[in-house]
Amino acid sequence: MNAVNVLPEGYEEFYSLDLQKDKQKALLVNGLALAIGVLMAVPMHFTVPITTLFDISEGYIIRMLSLALLSVGYLILHELVHGVAMKICGTKKVKYGFTDLYAFAGSEDFYPKKPYIFIALAPVVLWGIVLAVVNFLVPTEWCWIIYLVQIMNISGAAGDFFVTYKFSQFPDTILVKDYGVGMVVYARHNRNQTD
Repeated sequence: MNAVNVLPEGYEEFYSLDLQKDKQKALLVNGLALAIGVLMAVPMHFTVPITTLFDISEGYIIRMLSLALLSVGYLILHELVHGVAMKICGTKKVKYGFTDLYAFAGSEDFYPKKPYIFIALAPVVLWGIVLAVVNFLVPTEWCWIIYLVQIMNISGAAGDFFVTYKFSQFPDTILVKDYGVGMVVYARHNRNQTD
């Protein structure tokens, strides 16, 4: 089932998440991102010492400028992949934007659980593979430049991991509306349910 632009009859709000308003969940997701970053950086340091990043030999300024440009470019490409995944799932119009903390892609459509998990994980999987291949091919002095973008990729997907884990526990019939800075999950109303 692809995205639908009208909530089907019999669905009601089941769960919502807005990391800009829910400070507790924002701290959880950002803490998860930090933990992932540290868990990725420490083992890599023992393979290629992080001091190679700060080696001011030939090409240092170019590497630092490249890191800045790759970081900004990655943020844009990450959200574009979310948008392409939304399009693959049937969305006609994707909206993109930036807030104080987050870049986002969103829409007014409602997604079934499996397509939404595909949308959530598409960037981290795609860029994870691309960056791993590039990291393997670059010379040692560029290793940390690419790896830092990979850390951004994996740790920056902490919110995507969180919703994937959370939604995987929900019924298969849920519908998710991701409006960019937050999301609302709808479930079929159980008429036998007591208040």
